[in-house]
Amino acid sequence: MARLADYFVLVAFGPHPRGSGEGQGQILQRFPEKDWEDNPFPQGIELFCQPSGWQLCPERNPPTFFVAVLTDINSERHYCACLTFWEPVEPSQQETTREEDAPEREEEEDEGGQTHLSPTAPAPSAQLFAPKTLVLVSRLDHAEVFRNSLGLIYAIHVEGLNVCLENVIGNLLTCTVPLAGGSQLDSVEEGARTISLGAGDRQVIQTPLADSLPVSRCSVALLFRQLGITNVLSLFCAALTEHKVLFLSRSYQRLADACRGLLALLFPLRYSFTYVPILPAQLLEVLSTPTPFIIGVNAAFQAETQELLDVIVADLDGGTVAIPECVHIPPLPEPLQSQTHSVLSMVLDPELELADLAFPPPTTSTSSLKMQDKELRAVFLRLFAQLLQGYRWCLHVVRVHPEPVIRFHKLVAHEVARMRADENHPQRVLRHVQELAEQLYKNENPYPAVAMHKVQRPGESSHLRRVPQPFPRLDEGTVQWIVDQAAAKMQGAPPAVKAERRTTVPSGPPMTAILERCSGLHVNSARRLEVVRNCISYVFEGKMLEAKKLLPAVLRALKGRAARRCLAQELHLHVQQNRAVLDHQQFDFVVRMMNCCLQDCTSLDEHGIAAALLPLVTAFCRKLSPGVTQFAYSCVQEHVVWSTPQFWEAMFYGDVQTHIRALYLEPTEDLAPAQEVGEAPSQEDERSALDVASEQRRLWPTLSREKQQELVQKEESTVFSQAIHYANRMSYLLLPLDSSKSRLLRERAGLGDLESASNSLVTNSMAGSVAESYDTESGFEDAETCDVAGAVVRFINRFVDKVCTESGVTSDHLKGLHVMVPDIVQMHIETLEAVQRESRRLPPIQKPKLLRPRLLPGEECVLDGLRVYLLPDGREEGAGGSAGGPALLPAEGAVFLTTYRVIFTGMPTDPLVGEQVVVRSFPVAALTKEKRISVQTPVDQLLQDGLQLRSCTFQLLKMAFDEEVGSDSAELFRKQLHKLRYPPDVRATFAFTLGSAHTPGRPPRVTKDKGPSLRTLSRNLVKNAKKTIGRQHVTRKKYNPPSWEHRGQPPPEDQEDEISVSEELEPSTLTPSSALKPSDRMTMSSLVERACCRDYQRLGLGTLSSSLSRAKSEPFRISPVNRMYAICRSYPGLLIVPQSVQDNALQRVSRCYRQNRFPVVCWRSGRSKAVLLRSGGLHGKGVVGLFKAQNAPSPGQSQADSSSLEQEKYLQAVVSSMPRYADASGRNTLSGFSSAHMGSHGKWGSVRTSGRSSGLGTEVGSRLAGRDTLAPPQANGGPPDPGFLRPQRAALYILGDKAQLKGVRPDPLQQWELVPIEVFEARQVKASFKKLLKACVPGCPAAEPSPASFLRSLEDSEWLIQIHKLLQVSVLVVELLDSGSSVLVGLEDGWDITTQVVSLVQLLSDPFYRTLEGFRLLLEKEWLSFGHRFSHRGAHTLAGQSSGFTPVFLQFLDCVHQVHLQFPMEFEFSQFYLKFLGYHHVSRRFRTFLLDSDYERIELGLLYEEKGERRGQLPCRSVWEYVDRLSKRTPVFYNYMYAPEDTEVLRPYSNVSNLKVWDFYTEETLAEGPPYDWELAQGPPEPPEEERSDGGAPQSRRRVVWPCYDSCPRAQPDAISRLLEELQRLETELGRPAERWKDTWDRVKAAQRLEGRPDGRGTPSSLLVSTAPHHRRSLGVYLQEGPVGSTLSLSLDSDQSSGSTASGSRQAARRSTSTLYSQFQTAESENRSYEGTLYKKGAFMKPWKARWFVLDKTKHQLRYYDHRVDTECKGVIDLAEVEAVAPGTPTMGAPKTVDEKAFFDVKTTRRVYNFCAQDVPSAQQWVDRIQSCLSDA
Repeated sequence: MARLADYFVLVAFGPHPRGSGEGQGQILQRFPEKDWEDNPFPQGIELFCQPSGWQLCPERNPPTFFVAVLTDINSERHYCACLTFWEPVEPSQQETTREEDAPEREEEEDEGGQTHLSPTAPAPSAQLFAPKTLVLVSRLDHAEVFRNSLGLIYAIHVEGLNVCLENVIGNLLTCTVPLAGGSQLDSVEEGARTISLGAGDRQVIQTPLADSLPVSRCSVALLFRQLGITNVLSLFCAALTEHKVLFLSRSYQRLADACRGLLALLFPLRYSFTYVPILPAQLLEVLSTPTPFIIGVNAAFQAETQELLDVIVADLDGGTVAIPECVHIPPLPEPLQSQTHSVLSMVLDPELELADLAFPPPTTSTSSLKMQDKELRAVFLRLFAQLLQGYRWCLHVVRVHPEPVIRFHKLVAHEVARMRADENHPQRVLRHVQELAEQLYKNENPYPAVAMHKVQRPGESSHLRRVPQPFPRLDEGTVQWIVDQAAAKMQGAPPAVKAERRTTVPSGPPMTAILERCSGLHVNSARRLEVVRNCISYVFEGKMLEAKKLLPAVLRALKGRAARRCLAQELHLHVQQNRAVLDHQQFDFVVRMMNCCLQDCTSLDEHGIAAALLPLVTAFCRKLSPGVTQFAYSCVQEHVVWSTPQFWEAMFYGDVQTHIRALYLEPTEDLAPAQEVGEAPSQEDERSALDVASEQRRLWPTLSREKQQELVQKEESTVFSQAIHYANRMSYLLLPLDSSKSRLLRERAGLGDLESASNSLVTNSMAGSVAESYDTESGFEDAETCDVAGAVVRFINRFVDKVCTESGVTSDHLKGLHVMVPDIVQMHIETLEAVQRESRRLPPIQKPKLLRPRLLPGEECVLDGLRVYLLPDGREEGAGGSAGGPALLPAEGAVFLTTYRVIFTGMPTDPLVGEQVVVRSFPVAALTKEKRISVQTPVDQLLQDGLQLRSCTFQLLKMAFDEEVGSDSAELFRKQLHKLRYPPDVRATFAFTLGSAHTPGRPPRVTKDKGPSLRTLSRNLVKNAKKTIGRQHVTRKKYNPPSWEHRGQPPPEDQEDEISVSEELEPSTLTPSSALKPSDRMTMSSLVERACCRDYQRLGLGTLSSSLSRAKSEPFRISPVNRMYAICRSYPGLLIVPQSVQDNALQRVSRCYRQNRFPVVCWRSGRSKAVLLRSGGLHGKGVVGLFKAQNAPSPGQSQADSSSLEQEKYLQAVVSSMPRYADASGRNTLSGFSSAHMGSHGKWGSVRTSGRSSGLGTEVGSRLAGRDTLAPPQANGGPPDPGFLRPQRAALYILGDKAQLKGVRPDPLQQWELVPIEVFEARQVKASFKKLLKACVPGCPAAEPSPASFLRSLEDSEWLIQIHKLLQVSVLVVELLDSGSSVLVGLEDGWDITTQVVSLVQLLSDPFYRTLEGFRLLLEKEWLSFGHRFSHRGAHTLAGQSSGFTPVFLQFLDCVHQVHLQFPMEFEFSQFYLKFLGYHHVSRRFRTFLLDSDYERIELGLLYEEKGERRGQLPCRSVWEYVDRLSKRTPVFYNYMYAPEDTEVLRPYSNVSNLKVWDFYTEETLAEGPPYDWELAQGPPEPPEEERSDGGAPQSRRRVVWPCYDSCPRAQPDAISRLLEELQRLETELGRPAERWKDTWDRVKAAQRLEGRPDGRGTPSSLLVSTAPHHRRSLGVYLQEGPVGSTLSLSLDSDQSSGSTASGSRQAARRSTSTLYSQFQTAESENRSYEGTLYKKGAFMKPWKARWFVLDKTKHQLRYYDHRVDTECKGVIDLAEVEAVAPGTPTMGAPKTVDEKAFFDVKTTRRVYNFCAQDVPSAQQWVDRIQSCLSDA
């Protein structure tokens, strides 16, 4: 029995001693006045009675009641029930309070609107009321009884009942109630006590049945009602994870309920931190305590809680929970979180399930609030049952007597997340919840029938009545007398405290059983376990061959937990009397399997695998020689688990428990006493150690003193002997067999801070010094053994100290142990020395022979094969992952280092894969990172030194060196690799040493010159100006320029340069005139043959003369000003500049630009005649010069100013050179646009929005930005409409760097306009590429490989974002050029991003560059001649090592690949060609991509060296030569879908969503390594069986193709390659000399061009088109655009139709699409040999009109139609009447945009027809076609 109430206290208002306005509480009386012995009076009750502070009130408030909770020093809770009522203040007291500082009093306004008292306006008539509180202090939580009792006392006082208050209080204090309601056996009076306080009242106190269960009444249900499910779950997790929780409410009772509810949810866990349901205002600073708490505070003080940064605030009135940013509350483990949430919602809102039913059942009766409260608690009880399932199996009984010691071993809580109790049956769950709730309800209300109260309550609004006198002072004597009487009575009676009923809690199923049940074994696990069992039985039966076959499968199976457990059990069966002696092979197998098991064990050994193997490693052994035995432990030490103290402690306590248990078991039940902990007790009925211990504790008091001593002694010696046993075991597993090797490996692996090299770091201070000792090698070799021994001794001593202290071992025993440990270690070291000596004499295991790699001609081995294992690197394919095929890696073989490559060749370690040769290689020059690693060898699971080599060709060699490879050999390999990767000079690279006899490092031998040319040229150039550049000269196809060139016109002499070159019919015949000096003439002729020059001729750009006589006909000229590379070293020798600019001005212009790279023309649009220029970025002064005011120059003008002026003149000359802008009067800038057009949408808006998401964070010129409201922006990054820039454009747009052009104001008078764009820098490309490499070739297998993780790392690299920006800028420039504006691209130094953009623009605009020849020309011109720094960016030499690899060129190729994917029919070359270039631009196999400029190439004598006659079949030095040779043998570089459109400008989509990851980054073939060195890979024509000749398989035509092993295109060639192969075979059979396939192909194409339509759409290619519907294809349709008739190319894409096009034109376009595909049906009677758009001048006084002309060879006529799809012919010119075709001249009304050379006349017998083609080449083609028709006739 316990007292219902300990103290009754009366607290009243008193003035504050320090004279502040607030009052304070004063205890008027307390009963009893003496403290109870068992329960002293709690301090500070006055604060808690009025938590908001003691204040007077202007009106009489109704009485309030709440229960505060105080916690004493012993963490006992005291419940203080407070009933507060208000009494009038006595005048004397009122006066004193008035005089004090009244303003500080809290003001509360009442409904009457009375103003409060203030010292300035006293209202003497106003009455004040002071609070008075009745307090009951109790250790029991019976809030309702307290409310009734205090209410009764208040009612007696208010109503003036004739009852003695002293008696009532005395009865209250002497009332006793049972502690807990006991079982049903007790009488009802015992469980439900009826009390009366002597005022005619009756109350029934129901004590709960189990006092351990919290009593929640309705508090949990209220909490959920106030805050909702999610918030309460958050608070629940916060309380569990020890966060600070603060409740706010205006109601004290609500605060108390909320806190009580939260605690009730935490059951069975007890909340042991600060718990204050109602915190007084004076104690608010408690909230800043660093410890966790659950506290309630009145909402009036919410402002004070704002500053708390780490407190979770739950506002009960507002229903919110605010979690600060810095606080992370971990949710429940996943299935449990969602399951709990759904069950809670079923309890709180049962109608939710029925809400959607068409015929909902009649309304279900909702539970009462009290019942709902219990249901909610039941949900949480179930949750804890799931979380804590099986935890008793994690307790270790270490000692039973004299005091029990129980250790908590570990809780595998994360496994429980997999439990699926009845989660699939919500109704079953709900039923279970309701059953639990009923039990909880019954616990709180055991006797509902008796619950009848009869208590007097005060009348309604009794508090407003005037009470004659205040609450009386009670007579202490009377109350004390009643209390003493009761105490005397109680002393006489026996202590009525119920005897504690001790019960044994059942242990529940063992943890292992729970895990097995819920983890869901691996698929196919039974089969795997069978494999493991079979392999072990083969090993022990001596069937070694069988075991060897199964071993790889076993090692794979051992990744699963079940298989590892199975292995341990199987091995146990083969141990007799703790020992199993094996022969060498058996021992080897067992050790390998053990290592495989242990390598996946974490340091804490969650699954008990290391624990199960620990007894076995000391059992299995082999005899090395008489008297020397090697145990398995010496071969399985390299695992992190052995160096983890927690593992050893858990093992030790487990073993001690087993032995202690065996002590007390009856001999009949006892297992073998020496049983190890590795085997779990198997019998069901066996009693657990906890059961045994509880029984022993029960018997303990009944035993004699001697027996007790004996048991304590036995336990002590058990623990002591186990400690010795474990000291031995630890020394076995911590002392390495070969101390030196293990030490090194350990440190490199860095296995945590508890192991040193010898596996046992002891102190944390040592952890820090380990790395140092390794680096400095301080004292490693000398005091090797003693150092290791000392560390092991310290580790063991620390362990012994800890476990013995915890297990209560006496200090004498402990000292004895400390003395023994060093001896144990020393003895073991001596034993090991003999074992190591003998083990070295064992014959080595037979290793497979090394496979030699195939080498290129001229490639030499630098280092012969080092035996290594090639390990999986995170790409699934090689490991036989989702890509299919068996696991090719890990493979065992050798790594070779040659002058060109690093090559691994070997075979898979898994014999079941078959004898496939695995090859992985990459060029030495491509190495980007080399890293030493420490890895486990796949076969023996030993920790070995390794190397990880990563290359920029997306290969990764992750190798573990074999034991036979010494560390010096590995070091030599690294040094040689480094030397080859970074040669001191470019002459030492493979491309130079190849084919020459000299060794790297020695200067090349000087070959005898063939004639004076080369020597004089080199000497002359270097002497004149050490500046130069270029590329090998290879014969190329000749281009016919337009036939109306001004032939034979004598070029005027130029006084300045003495250069004049006549333009002959073919550009390659530009011969120097006799006016040149011989050396200069040599230079000029060489320069004229360069790629740029040939391309300038093709584009019709300029003449080689600087006079102005031809300025009218030729706006541009070829200037030789840089022929000695004096102005700009990184530019080519010949440059295109405006005709009007003199050479001497160029020198000054170049000063304004970085690296002197001044603007030069690199391409001209054939249609719009706009030109594309490139330059370096402007210097600061250059920028200013562009926009400075147009003042007259001052007399003392500086050089910088003159340069700026020159620069401005130069730009003006460029603008004037464009035919459309020649008249300067038409200022065509965008400045005329009105501000009404300044929308932020539109084309430019999308380009300039900054930020990563929008891609190109640019601002396209202040004047350009977003002014066009012509069309809405295109979706998905598509190209804008070609017409979007039509209104008033600037003549020249200058694309510059945004950062550089900051603050520059455009000048409205200029004809050029700056477009500042934000581009990435080279270093960002480098960083992005590093991340891309990591994403594509991770280096280590992912824990859970998923496509998402790859895509995430790909996104992080931002590589595709950079591709997107490049394409976006390029499409923008293409649009500008297409619309007739010229563009100057001048970004960074003009050799990285500028080159990328300029090349892409030309590729997109000009179909010629999309041919093999054209693409080569583009690369030679823009990348090589214009000085992209290949050597610098590729870090080719030692000098560039620090700058690292920056793949600017690779990024450009990736962009080309993206365009190729979107327009597969526009490119003559295949994707393989791009990959080939991507591989070889870094491989240094060819000289093409070496060095940084033509100047450097000439200086090295590279450029013109191949002029002499060829000596036999030299190895190719130029990549182009190699491509040519290879193309003659195999069509690998050709794209069979090539069917280009007429003059189509490509506008690719550039959004990241439209971009694909290039398979060059991800694919590989392990059969032969990278396929880009064609000599090493068998080409398709050879029969594929040759690859498997070593396999001895029968030679059949069948072949299995594995992804990642074979190259599918090679194993399964496409149809055309197959046909060509078949042709070759047939030719060989017929004995005909084989024709080269290329010649045949060209002949077929030529025939097709003649017979079919001229745009390359002959029947064969179009058939190919139709077989590839998945490729997006742009179909050009020409629409007329007003009288001028300029053609507008409209894209018809399957993705979208252009939004701005009119519907009529769409239909026309659709029709045209159908005609494109149906044109091959010969239903039409007409034959179209050639067709296209021409402008035709009408008859006299009629305008020019665009017509669709068809040349018909068969009918010998030229017909014309209104438009392309028109079927009705508008007119016919009979070719029989044609007399001549001649160049024409423009007449009035002719199209303005067209070059004058595009006009031609057809003279017939009747009249002269005037025609105008779109550009010069098409005019030439029309003339040629008509001429050929005439000649055929």
